[in-house]
Amino acid sequence: MRRRFSLIAVTVAALSVMGLGFALSAQAKDDILKTVHSVTARYDSVAQAEKDGYGKFYVCTEQPGVGTMGQHFVKGSLVDGVADPLHPEALVYEPQANGGYKLVALEWVIPAPGAPSTAPTPTVLGIHMNWRPGPENADGLPANRFGLPNFYELHYWLYKPNPIGTFSDWNPNVSCRGTGDNGG
Repeated sequence: MRRRFSLIAVTVAALSVMGLGFALSAQAKDDILKTVHSVTARYDSVAQAEKDGYGKFYVCTEQPGVGTMGQHFVKGSLVDGVADPLHPEALVYEPQANGGYKLVALEWVIPAPGAPSTAPTPTVLGIHMNWRPGPENADGLPANRFGLPNFYELHYWLYKPNPIGTFSDWNPNVSCRGTGDNGG
């Protein structure tokens, strides 16, 4: 009986420690997401983004019937093979009716020229990034619309809710207002 009680006590203690670990892990992730928000909120102003070295990239990106990414502003010096949660390589804006832009998402990008789709997938914020084939891909997949070499990317819809998912590429609630790469 004593042995059974000891086994139950040890099991309960182990589960409690595991639960605490999961709680601390969730708290740590919540803390980093709050920090990401506080560090990037200033980029609601495109002028501030440009002052910090971000520049307009491509055109407003959309996928008819799925959603829109928006207009990307990229800081080339950050596209260095490291996805730092506090320094996203791209800021994503939704064109506004008045001609301005509203910050809607962040994007991390890791170049992967020559890498096959089976290469180990990097993560940011504890989430696996998406692999995008380039024109040189050996997997027979269509190249990305940007004409870039293979790369990994992850969007984070921090500033505009996305019904498809917080880390989905496309957001059906975003519009290019007629300036998109697919006519919308």
